[in-house]
Amino acid sequence: MHGENLRPNTQEPPDLPILGTLLVDTSRNNRAGEFRGVAGCYWSLRPMGGGIEWEVEPRHVRPALPIEQLHARIARLNARSRGEVL
Repeated sequence: MHGENLRPNTQEPPDLPILGTLLVDTSRNNRAGEFRGVAGCYWSLRPMGGGIEWEVEPRHVRPALPIEQLHARIARLNARSRGEVL
């Protein structure tokens, strides 16, 4: 029969994070960014120190480890001290 080996997608999508949650994009060399929202089937992330948002598939995202959170906060503080972000 045609399509008899097809199975429905049983994988649940990941829970939507709270805006501003620091996440890591594993498809881009573990680049950290703040969750900014949903764009179609992608999640939008933005570097904590400011910069251009990028989109990533939710399956390539994980929560940031404490050391990654610290690095991102330091990057933001450094950018702020240079006047790059408020």
